[in-house]
Amino acid sequence: MKRYDDIIIGFGKGGKTLAGALAGSGRRVALIEQSAQMYGGTCINVACIPSKSLEHSARMSAAQGGSFADRAARYAQAVAKKRRLTAALRQKNLAKLQSAGVEVILGRAAFTGPQTLSVALPDGGTQQLQGGHIFINTGAQPNLPAIPGLKESRYTYTSQTLMELDALPAELVIIGGGYIGLEFASYYQNFGARVTVVQNTGDFMPREDAEVAAAVRQSLQDRGVQLLFGAQVQRVEDGPDAATVYLQQAGERRALSAQAVLVAVGRHPNTEGLGCERAGVALTDRGAVQVDEQLRTTAPGVWAMGDVAGGLQFTYISLDDSRIVKSQLLGDGGRTTQNRGAVPYSVFLDPPMARVGLTEQEAKDRGLSVQVARLPVAAIPKAQVLGQTTGLFKVVIEAASGRILGAHLFGAEAHELINIFKLAIDIGVPYTVLRDNIYTHPTMAEGIGDLLAAVR
Repeated sequence: MKRYDDIIIGFGKGGKTLAGALAGSGRRVALIEQSAQMYGGTCINVACIPSKSLEHSARMSAAQGGSFADRAARYAQAVAKKRRLTAALRQKNLAKLQSAGVEVILGRAAFTGPQTLSVALPDGGTQQLQGGHIFINTGAQPNLPAIPGLKESRYTYTSQTLMELDALPAELVIIGGGYIGLEFASYYQNFGARVTVVQNTGDFMPREDAEVAAAVRQSLQDRGVQLLFGAQVQRVEDGPDAATVYLQQAGERRALSAQAVLVAVGRHPNTEGLGCERAGVALTDRGAVQVDEQLRTTAPGVWAMGDVAGGLQFTYISLDDSRIVKSQLLGDGGRTTQNRGAVPYSVFLDPPMARVGLTEQEAKDRGLSVQVARLPVAAIPKAQVLGQTTGLFKVVIEAASGRILGAHLFGAEAHELINIFKLAIDIGVPYTVLRDNIYTHPTMAEGIGDLLAAVR
């Protein structure tokens, strides 16, 4: 049995970052990854990086226009470009850890006891490992609902597999109107596909500020994306050249043709087959690893990081998870999930939408007296320069203190600008600090000053 100071299961952002830090401190570290196609983790291989590569290519293609054949050719080029990018990053991540002294083991790990693992190797053999500390970083995978014919259809894709499709579908049906589904709707509409989003509830972006959500919805519809809400998919049937998606909406039956059906109804933690029960690692009702605010599991010496721990499924949360664990092993132990501050996020539509903090309604529901400011993106000079005038910026301020409670940005560069608001919220400065700041011109950032000048 091989013994290590630390063993990380999974090559995700948190795992690889922690592995490098621990190895750099002189510890003997192993990292186990079940697929050579996942070196570097979900983000660089099947999620953030490849999807944003396609998003960028899609916007460029939309600007060029042309026939469907022209767009389909550019789509194929974009997929090839995405593959080259992920392959290069995959190799870079592997080389970086190996050069740091981390032993990377290709195989599928399962607990055999509190501090022991069995790894099923690609050649059919097994390897037994023991670790002083073990870190679960196995991520999550897309859900596939029990809709008749869906799993069997050769036209069914997840967010991971659709990006491997070489041919641009003329018609794309997306089951699920959440953030992932809407992002792909935006990408593929820009590439030239006819996109229909089917959502079983009647709400559009129910967690977002109502005004901003309405602006996003109108923008997608203006671009030609069909949004069907309160629609229940009944079954999927394959034909010779396309699938037919049968659904019911408002008592009426409909049938949609699609060369691709994207299933985007959430993700679930990868804990199946991990043998957590043999290590005394408890799971939540949703199958995530149960952790405390320092990411410790119910088993001594075992931690969980990233999506598998059941928190927000963002790469940067996984990165911060590694900092929390690192602070316990190599620092003062002060970092926790409770003190990482406001968490921003972005939805990479065209234009993007980003948010941090409370909506106006959430603030009022907490009994807070608020001031609100709104700014049409078209009022920002740089947006006019870019020719990207769609959108709305909105900020929520606590009236008594002047503190920023939330920012909701839908427009060009929103994914970049939101980080400024995150910092302001974390350090607790009054909104007037950002309002009166000096910004370069012409930039989208100077729109922050104009927005906050409108606080009422």
